[in-house]
Amino acid sequence: MPQVNKLRTALSGGLGGDTAPPSLVRLRTALTLFFALDGFLFAGWVVRIPAIKHQTGATASTLGLALLGVSAGAVITMMLTGRLCRRYGSHAVTVVCGVLLSLSIALPAQTGSALTLGLVLLLFGAAYGGMNVAMNSAAVDLVTAMRRPVMPSFHAAFSLGGMAGAGLGGLVAGSLSPATHLLALTGTGLLVTAATGPVLMSSRAAAPPPPEPAAGTAEQPRKMGTRARRIVVLFGVIALCTAYGEGALAEWGALHLSQDLDAAPGLAAAGYSLFALTMAIGRLSGTSLLERFGQTRTLVTGGVTAAAGMLLGALAPTVWLALLGFAVAGLGLANIFPVAVGRAGALAGPSGVAAASTLGYGGMLLGPPVIGFLADWFSLPVALTTVTLLAATAAVLGYAASNAGNT
Repeated sequence: MPQVNKLRTALSGGLGGDTAPPSLVRLRTALTLFFALDGFLFAGWVVRIPAIKHQTGATASTLGLALLGVSAGAVITMMLTGRLCRRYGSHAVTVVCGVLLSLSIALPAQTGSALTLGLVLLLFGAAYGGMNVAMNSAAVDLVTAMRRPVMPSFHAAFSLGGMAGAGLGGLVAGSLSPATHLLALTGTGLLVTAATGPVLMSSRAAAPPPPEPAAGTAEQPRKMGTRARRIVVLFGVIALCTAYGEGALAEWGALHLSQDLDAAPGLAAAGYSLFALTMAIGRLSGTSLLERFGQTRTLVTGGVTAAAGMLLGALAPTVWLALLGFAVAGLGLANIFPVAVGRAGALAGPSGVAAASTLGYGGMLLGPPVIGFLADWFSLPVALTTVTLLAATAAVLGYAASNAGNT
């Protein structure tokens, strides 16, 4: 793998260090900005869900079905993105998906029924899913070359972008219509992509290897035994359990605060912003935590913390206690997903990353419609307690993973 070896040599001083070539510093910065843009646009959409629910006249269950469009589009695209990355490079796919995501985010506010909302969310989900797999594939090249567990830093950028998007959404929720707000996000996304995309498109240092090496890499998972494959699936399920909570809070957190606790639109939007902030804080400290405590303790402690925080957030009788619960849940969930994906990649290479990422993001995107159905059958607070259940499951699986491989 000559490309990875060259990149590893160049990165020996760290991307942010004085010895790092300026081109690699620009590359990491550009990739980080794409992670932030992804979180920014996604958060901008989710904080307007209550208004778009009212606009379309959807019930909780029909809204859940519409949100399934995001899930379906993303999961289908995720299964194809790996092939596209191998053929065209993860950088090019990231840029193209950035353009598509920016364009598609304006569409939900133009709908007048749950059916049309679901159809446009299918397109939005396809762009979102493709961008996430492509970005993570590009990030794994850098992480592998650096030989340090810095994957949380990229996901911290996603969380910071989500915090900014939700915060902005909260500020404009009372003054701008969803259509105006989301159209402004389209312009912002296209500008950021135009500014940072050329850096990724012109850089080949961290791009996937050409077809011949890629084929050799793809053979690695086939040579692994059944036990190793089961470990990859185990980490994928851990990612799914925690990403379920991210998706649930993103798409139902604001509605829970406004509908069940009578929070004003701005305060309701602040719920996801606070959640994203604490996730970012946790992920920024993720490398230090992993180096000090190891993967098993990080996974188990994170799962238990998230379970406790979400239980408070779902069942708290006041807005402020619910916000506290969201904040604690964000801290707990922060590093579980990147650790799980990184561990799967260490075991099985790019195929392991793709498998764990697809399972993980599947949980993020399938969670919201499940919450919608449960909210209609029971109530939204009860439905949100499923996040607690799955976070606790992730803690148990994280402990089990200590006996399944090196941690």
